[in-house]
Amino acid sequence: MRRTRARQKEIALQRVEILIEQCTDSAKFDMGVARRQAAIARSLCLRFNVRLPYVMRQIFCHGCKNLILPGLNARIRLSKRRKGLNITCLDCGFIYRKILKSGAEEEQT
Repeated sequence: MRRTRARQKEIALQRVEILIEQCTDSAKFDMGVARRQAAIARSLCLRFNVRLPYVMRQIFCHGCKNLILPGLNARIRLSKRRKGLNITCLDCGFIYRKILKSGAEEEQT
């Protein structure tokens, strides 16, 4: 029985969610296994053209595409100048800057 493309995407997304959950749990004990699980999850997304939710996208470095987890191989700092968040990958040195909106700005818009 042949699966439709939509069904394949749905199954791939379920598998990716399971892999990402497992890799965040196993990263504390064995980072190599966690990186391999994250790489498999990313390759599934690329193969089946699945877009990850924002929260799951944040665990991949934007520079080297490896798994990054705060405290293990990523540093997170608050920026006073830009009023944002700086996430630094300790593997490749890439700095991801995210601008944060304050509560007062959101109420005005």
